[in-house]
Amino acid sequence: MPGKTKTFYERFSSWTRNSITLRIVSIGILVLLLLIPSSMIESLIRERQNYRQQAIQDVSASWADAQIIGGPILTLPYRTTYVNSEQQLTETVAYAHFLPDDLNIRGEVSPESRKRGIYEAVVYRSSLSFDGSFSQPMLEVVGLSEKDVIWHEAFISLGIPDMRGIEEKIELNWNGASYPFSPGTGPSQILASGVRVSIPLDSALHNFNFKFELKLNGSSSLSFLPLGKNTNVSIQSDWGNPSFVGAFLPDSHQVNAEGFKANWEVLHLNRNFPQVWKGEQYSFSLQGLAYEKASPDYYVEPNLANSKSYSFGVNLLMPVDEYQKSMRSAKYAIMFIALTFLTFFFVEILNRKRIHPIQYLLVGLALCLFFTLLLAISEHSSFNIAYIISCIAVSALIAVYVQAVFKDKRLSSLLILLLLLMYGFIFTLLQLQDYALLIGSIALFIILAVVMYISRKIDWYALSEQEDD
Repeated sequence: MPGKTKTFYERFSSWTRNSITLRIVSIGILVLLLLIPSSMIESLIRERQNYRQQAIQDVSASWADAQIIGGPILTLPYRTTYVNSEQQLTETVAYAHFLPDDLNIRGEVSPESRKRGIYEAVVYRSSLSFDGSFSQPMLEVVGLSEKDVIWHEAFISLGIPDMRGIEEKIELNWNGASYPFSPGTGPSQILASGVRVSIPLDSALHNFNFKFELKLNGSSSLSFLPLGKNTNVSIQSDWGNPSFVGAFLPDSHQVNAEGFKANWEVLHLNRNFPQVWKGEQYSFSLQGLAYEKASPDYYVEPNLANSKSYSFGVNLLMPVDEYQKSMRSAKYAIMFIALTFLTFFFVEILNRKRIHPIQYLLVGLALCLFFTLLLAISEHSSFNIAYIISCIAVSALIAVYVQAVFKDKRLSSLLILLLLLMYGFIFTLLQLQDYALLIGSIALFIILAVVMYISRKIDWYALSEQEDD
């Protein structure tokens, strides 16, 4: 009947059903609500990463930890005197330390994959050959005289952080004679752990040549300290995913699917500790720090990030880190949800289709489920296969649902095509890590331009007035 006035309840009900402003606000609230499961997915990925790291630590604890080789170091004990608290002159034994003139290390690393549950860790066996030379100790540099030195108690020490990794006995060839190493680094305390061997020193000789073989097991990484005046290290392996780390990158290297070769050459001028010193002025922690200089006003904490760390070597990386890729994928969840909801909104506006907020929410949850499926499947398969399976499963689920909602094959196909394009776009970004920000920014610019073009002729006020009528 003409002229019939709507009640307040009828007007309010019509406004809530038809108001574009209220619809936009509702969609925004839903997007914010869906950030909760998105953040929970990222927390789940971090939790699974922690489980994997714990598994790697368990494998290392049963095998051997990362190894940092320091040495060999020649140590000479000498007699010295000091005045004790009772003002009496007391004799004691101190130590002077000498580093080699030449230190050459050649080795082969044979990695192995070990599993703990569904997680995989890298361990290795290494075969290392050491050779080089020491010059006659220059006692005058540290203010010693020959009569104070206890020549027959001289020894060579070699730093090894995890002694469980030693596979075979170690014998030092010193000027043609053979001497077996013993556990412990001796009383000098400049090395936290390792082995030592007593050697004869002839003060009449000007040069001492040495060589020995070291069979050493470890986990994840193998590193060295540049203790020679000239340190040359050459390492090769059949592992195709190395990461060269530490204070010095290789002077030359080759990396391919069959393995890698790397060569380092480090001079004593490249480091900040000398060839000769007395006492415990410098000590080598072998925990990532090249040395600690012990004096009342200067102390360096054993920290991997410390600027005084001079160790260098190689990390053996797993070929694929599915957790890192899953985390990068999950960061795009908000874009998936926002673009899908934007498509739904324009379907409502341009095709007069009513979509309830619950239907928005269910589609948003399905999009979030993609990242959970991706994480779970990638733990048992390759990341690429997991991505394809998750993409097909979620796209099929949403396709069936939106067909029931839209009742229009054309619109349903358009939405599924958009989803597949987004999944393909994210997959491409994951492969192009160095250019991800650039390509992502360009893509978002293009999307915004498309949305502005589609909506350029929509009269939002007219739509509101029509719906109110």
